[in-house]
Amino acid sequence: MIDLAKWKSYVESLDHNPLFVTVSGAHLYGFPSPDSDVDLRGCHQLPLREVVGLGTPNQTVEQSGFHDGVEVDLVSHDVGKYFGLLVKNNGYILEQVFSPLVALGQEFLDELRPIASRCITRHHYHHYRGFYATQRKLIEKQEPKRAKPVLYAYRVLLTGIHLLGTGEVEANLLHLNDHFKLPFIDELIASKTAEKVAPSDLDWPAHSRRLDELEGRLDEAFAESTLREDRDRTAVNEFLIRLRLDHVV
Repeated sequence: MIDLAKWKSYVESLDHNPLFVTVSGAHLYGFPSPDSDVDLRGCHQLPLREVVGLGTPNQTVEQSGFHDGVEVDLVSHDVGKYFGLLVKNNGYILEQVFSPLVALGQEFLDELRPIASRCITRHHYHHYRGFYATQRKLIEKQEPKRAKPVLYAYRVLLTGIHLLGTGEVEANLLHLNDHFKLPFIDELIASKTAEKVAPSDLDWPAHSRRLDELEGRLDEAFAESTLREDRDRTAVNEFLIRLRLDHVV
């Protein structure tokens, strides 16, 4: 169980005025190993005079290192850049916004999430299709095959299929498998998190066939999806303008 209070304290020690920070990566996906790093993602708000002037401010804060013996990687974008990514069918951004692992900014997320939900479209298919294709290429090149990248491939396919069918953002593979009921997922997660199974014990030909089947299901989910065609850019834009004008610094 990740200690969210500890990571809230860590984020507050940084000087970048975050609006929210959530946990992403293996902890969000439901299969962290004992030595997994903590991926923190979110957005902050630059002073208005910095974003309306002639200069081009640095819109991204990146911080990596160790905190209490745990490797941590934080990436935060200015809210203008972040919302720009939100309206581009970016699945990473959706997963960050809807992550249940909130280190900081729950009240802001309570306001953002209803707006972000109107940016969930059937065209998020392209994000998950592309992410899977990249992951599959990495697996094909790797010898011997390992559980972690295979888990990532299953995770992205199941998240995409679930999103296109329900409009719900669910990134946790264990929760997804409550619905999909793939019998090998628990064992594969145990192989990765406890490191009890050697790479040679991974039945890649069987997993390859199963991934091919799920890839086909993702394509079918896109064809059959009744999700909206376009994002509600107006709502996002109005929220951004209000944030800017309410914090004139």
